[in-house]
Amino acid sequence: MAGDVPPPTDLPKCWAFLAEGVDHIMCHLQTGVSFSKYMSLYSVAYNYCTQTNSKYSGASHLAKSSTDFIGSDLYSRLIKYFVVHLKGVASSANDLQGEALINFYADEWDRYTMGANYVNRLFTYLNRHWVAREREEGRTHIFPVYTLALDQWRANLFIPIQQRRNRMTNVMLKLIESHRNGSVIDQGLVKKVVNSLVSIGIDRKDPDGVCLDVYTTEFQTPFLEATVQFYRKESETYLATHSVPEYLKKVEERLKEEEDRVDRYLNTSSRDLLVSVCEKTLLRAHRDKILSSVSHMLEFGKDDDLRRLYALVSRLGVKDGLTPLRKKFQEFLNKLGQSAVEKLIGEDAGSTAEKVDARSYADALLRVHRRGLEIVKIHFGDDIFFFESLDKACRRYINLNAVTGNSSGRSPELLVKFIDALLSKANKASEETVEASLNDVMTLFKYLDDKDIFQTFYTERLSKRLVYDLSASDEAEASMLTRLKATCGWDYTNKLERMFTEMKTGKEKTDNFKAVMTERYGTPSLSFVIMVGCTFLWPLNPPTHKFTVPAELRPTYDRFTSWYKEQARNHQLQWLWNHSSCELMTNYLNQKYIFMTSAYQTAILLQFNNEDTLSLEELITATELPKEEILPVLNLLCKGKVLLDGGDHQYDLNPNFKSKKIRVKLNQPIKSAVRKEEAKIRDDVEEHRHFAIQATVVRIMKGRKTMRNQPLIQEVVAQVSQRFVPKIPDIKKAIEVLLEKEYIERVGDSDLFTYCS
Repeated sequence: MAGDVPPPTDLPKCWAFLAEGVDHIMCHLQTGVSFSKYMSLYSVAYNYCTQTNSKYSGASHLAKSSTDFIGSDLYSRLIKYFVVHLKGVASSANDLQGEALINFYADEWDRYTMGANYVNRLFTYLNRHWVAREREEGRTHIFPVYTLALDQWRANLFIPIQQRRNRMTNVMLKLIESHRNGSVIDQGLVKKVVNSLVSIGIDRKDPDGVCLDVYTTEFQTPFLEATVQFYRKESETYLATHSVPEYLKKVEERLKEEEDRVDRYLNTSSRDLLVSVCEKTLLRAHRDKILSSVSHMLEFGKDDDLRRLYALVSRLGVKDGLTPLRKKFQEFLNKLGQSAVEKLIGEDAGSTAEKVDARSYADALLRVHRRGLEIVKIHFGDDIFFFESLDKACRRYINLNAVTGNSSGRSPELLVKFIDALLSKANKASEETVEASLNDVMTLFKYLDDKDIFQTFYTERLSKRLVYDLSASDEAEASMLTRLKATCGWDYTNKLERMFTEMKTGKEKTDNFKAVMTERYGTPSLSFVIMVGCTFLWPLNPPTHKFTVPAELRPTYDRFTSWYKEQARNHQLQWLWNHSSCELMTNYLNQKYIFMTSAYQTAILLQFNNEDTLSLEELITATELPKEEILPVLNLLCKGKVLLDGGDHQYDLNPNFKSKKIRVKLNQPIKSAVRKEEAKIRDDVEEHRHFAIQATVVRIMKGRKTMRNQPLIQEVVAQVSQRFVPKIPDIKKAIEVLLEKEYIERVGDSDLFTYCS
């Protein structure tokens, strides 16, 4: 066998020997190659590349080694072989069309690449030394033999076939379109062709790296254009005959199909681009129509459709997809909240808005919030931006609705009334139910713009529960204060907590007083509790008119006044008879009743111990109550049928009074007094706001020293908004007041202010 191997110095014979072997490998590899033949071929290539020849070692050839020269000749003959071989193969494809062309291409590719791989091994030494040296010296057009074979396939087979009206690409696109339309295709065949396009893309600087130039230019770009055309036509046709939810199902299926397509027979680099053009064509182009169905889905609770909508719209990004969806959700929730409130007051809002039940109002607001929370959690994937939209919608319909009108202070007032009902003794709900309701209250509370109004009304209601002993549980009261403190801070609940402390000390003072009086005068004939509180803590105002203490209460009144002066010489007592309550037992009826009365009612009824009939003038004289104060009290007693209005301002004690209850509550709130009190609370809040804004401006300027008008206003809004939403004119007015008071001063005619220390 060795005798048949040509000498390494004879290039023509060496190449003739190698060419015969290479051609057998490239064309007839299926018949096999013996080991001895393969080793002979390898040896000829090796010996030729490693020979030394004196005629190449002279001084005139120092610039190029003999191995460089010999490798070059061998490399050039390999190129010529690949060119001739591939042109012959390409000519066989001239008459092929459609899938037959693709099958031919794929079969020839398999045969060619397998042969090229064996040939590459034959020329291992050429690759390792000559090719490597050439590339090191910057000759990037020189490749390892296998890469050379791929490069020649591109130039001499693929391009000639492709140049005939993009034959290869068009056939591939038709196959994929058929697949999209439901036909079965040979996916392995498509994948093989795609892989070949990736393989023949060669980076001259890094032949071993992946280069997608051929794949991108010859297939991916026209493929994406065809995809846009296909789905544009399909989406327009489908939307014209189907509903949006049905269309979304179709889009979901199509997007999944396209991602599967990448996994099955496309290059993974196409995934993002393919998905992007599909999203643009199927979703972005029809975004407005898709979003127009959001309200219907939300209104009728289309759970699956909403989840699918969110998932698909999310693909468009925050700006083009989620932001418009958030706006739709926010608008729907606000509309739902407004509708829920309108249902409470009926059609004639003007006549019933003032009478709306606080509990029903709170429940209506909470139902809408729960619905919005459920939508975000279940359908919108706990998306933090949708929680923000939920908060914005709730803040809007809770503060301004058909009940509140243009005043955002109505909701805090009703919420306080709801809490008052929860924490009063009249509420027979379990402790667990009360705690759950308080949690619900805090959910609404965080959306209130006017938390200062809530604080003022809550302070007033709490004071009455404490003074009249109406609280169901001290623990529940403390629990509510803890929640408020956690939300708004220590300053918000400071006075409320001190009121509780004073209640405890007040009871201790009563017990001490009773002990002293018992020691001095024996067991008292009356059971009483006297609460003493600091004026600045309690939102309770003393009466502005005179009041004669009934003779039955006079001894206790005088003794306590005297005793308290001894205990607190620097304190002055003010008796709040308008906030006092009593219990009277009847002795003039067959059935004994206990009347729960106010101090004024008590003073009036005690006058009937001596007379059955008294005139208005006689009652005014006996109690010293003004006519405008005593008339509403008498009306309540007559309404309760304890007294009878005899006409001409004569009042009779009703000897036939009857009631199903032993304890009869006569101490009902007087509507005119309640309205007057609520109006005063609102006036006080407005006045406090003016001072709060001024104090905030001073605090900011004290820290900043100098500040311009607009940034100052913005900073005031940011700080004050934690308690209430300030009006810009009020802030400007506060700045003018502080300029007059010389807390701050203006620099020249500019809008710059400085702090006056």
